[in-house]
Order: sequence, then C-alpha cells, then structure tokens
Amino acid sequence: MISRNRRLRTNESIRSLVRETSLTTNDLVLPMFVMEGGNKKEAISSMPGVFRQSLDLTVQTVKENYDLGIKAVNLYMKVSDHLKDNTGKESWNPDGLMQQTIKAIKDAVPEVIIMPDVALDPYSIYGHDGIIKNGKIDNDSTIEALVKMGISLAEAGADILAPSDMMDGRVLAMRQGLEENGFTEVGILSYAAKYASAFYGPFRSALDSAPVDAQEIPADKKTYQMDFHNSREALDEVLRDVEEGADIIMIKPGMPYLDIVSKVRELITQPIAVYQVSGEYAMLKAAAQNGWLDNDKVLIESLTSFKRAGADMIFTYAAPEVARLLNY
Repeated sequence: MISRNRRLRTNESIRSLVRETSLTTNDLVLPMFVMEGGNKKEAISSMPGVFRQSLDLTVQTVKENYDLGIKAVNLYMKVSDHLKDNTGKESWNPDGLMQQTIKAIKDAVPEVIIMPDVALDPYSIYGHDGIIKNGKIDNDSTIEALVKMGISLAEAGADILAPSDMMDGRVLAMRQGLEENGFTEVGILSYAAKYASAFYGPFRSALDSAPVDAQEIPADKKTYQMDFHNSREALDEVLRDVEEGADIIMIKPGMPYLDIVSKVRELITQPIAVYQVSGEYAMLKAAAQNGWLDNDKVLIESLTSFKRAGADMIFTYAAPEVARLLNY
C-alpha cells in the first residue's frame, strides 16, 4: 500500500504533532451562580460540583480559577423573591447583587473578563426573559428594560454583556445604548441561536427561574427561544445579530447542536461561543458517578468536539476541573 493512514497514529508524539484541534484554558468561560449573604455556599444537587455562593466566596473562587488560567466568568444571580416583579427593575439597580458582584470581582482581579447575563428571568415573578403584557411576552418593552440593565452593568464594570433573552432587535438597541452612554469598549456576546431546549432543567432549578404555570401565561419559552427542529432559522438569527453589532455569537446548547456550530462557522468570521449547558454537564457527571464513563476523558472529548466544530470559546461548569487536567 502507498497510503497508510495509521503511520500518523503510531504514537502520542506523532499524533500530537499532526493534531488538528487543541483545547486550552484560554478557551474556557466559567458560569457562576451568586446568592445573597456572606460566607454562604449551597450545593446544586442536579449539578455535582457546582454551587450557589455569596459574593465574598464568589470573588475568592474567581481568584483561584484565574490562577488556573480561566480568564473569563459568566455571572448569574439568585434573586430574592421579594425583589421580583414583572418589570425587572431590580436588574438595573446600581446597588443590586449583580452590580455589587461585578465591582467586587473587578477590584480583586482586574484582569478577569466579566460577562454578566442580560435577561429578566431571574428578576421576573413569572420566570420569563421578558415582560408579560396581555398574557404574552412583550418584545419592545422588554428591550427597553434590557438596555437599562445593560447600561447599569457596564457602569458597574462589565467587559462584555451576554444577552440571553432572544428578543428581536435587542442587540442593536443595546449597542446604541452603550454608545450613547460612552461605553464604546463594552462588547456584546449575543445568544443568537438559543434553542428552546429540555437540557436547561438543572440551571433553572439553580436560579429558581423556571416559567411559572399560570393561567393565560406561556408555560414555556418557545415563543422567543428557537424551535430545535430548525437550522436555517439559526443562520438568519446569527446574521441579524452580527448586523446589529454583536461582537461574539453564542450557540446554545452545545453538543446536541454541533451541526449549527459548524454551519455558523462557515458563515461568519466573528468569534463563536458554545455553552455546555446544565443538562449536558449533569448527564456526564451522573454517568461518571455511576462508573459508566470516565469523567476526565469524556469532559476533554466533549469540549474538544466543540472546538472541532468551530467554536472559539466554551462556557462550561467544568472549567476548573478541565483547567486542572489541561495544566497537569
């Protein structure tokens, strides 16, 4: 035989020499759940190894992970029930928990990139990403609230806003709001192709942000998150957000949507982020705890598949343990 593909698989040295895709700590973004209080840490039962933490412990964790090489964090707030309403006004409170957290992290670790989530569901009495009017999610009034939230987070010191709401036109409105208020260097990472997925369950329990089952109010998020049967629609969503000024594009969830990542990679030159969502993480952890899969190997393999499909960065709750594996 003239061609023997196995020649380049003979040993690890040659395999690493011709390897097409690499995974490093530079690719990792750590999502974090923040709660009120001091010196508080609560395990999330459906997400082994993941916790809700008070602000002080959150700052400590950011420091530790920055030393591991994790240079970016994605923040979510566990909002007290008494602060929730149908306007989301707590989200732009300059003294709110998110704003306090951003300031504290920036004071402690100025170099870390802070990507706060921009959406109303943690602040909503209905658990929706938008304001409810006449039993429906009102797109335009929600955008007004999101812009207020985004500007408030920029004032607190956020580096990149991460709108995950899937309202139409919110990237342009947010970009204009940032420009008009002098935040020209604050980026936007748009959840452009966020699917209405069943893989979000553990996340919603972590933040108590699942849509409520109430009369005349949607019991799910299918009127704004994408139908998982569709792929061409995702390309349209991505192109619209790029035109509106998005600096980075998010595709969510991750592994079940690698075909979307690949298609989008061929379409745009902007960086692509992929989210290994709570359900994906929980499945791998459950299988590993039962001895059915090797935890370390499946984590590296699954995240590498995101990079192979075309992702530039990966949001994963496993970032600290993956960083330790990569640094070993």
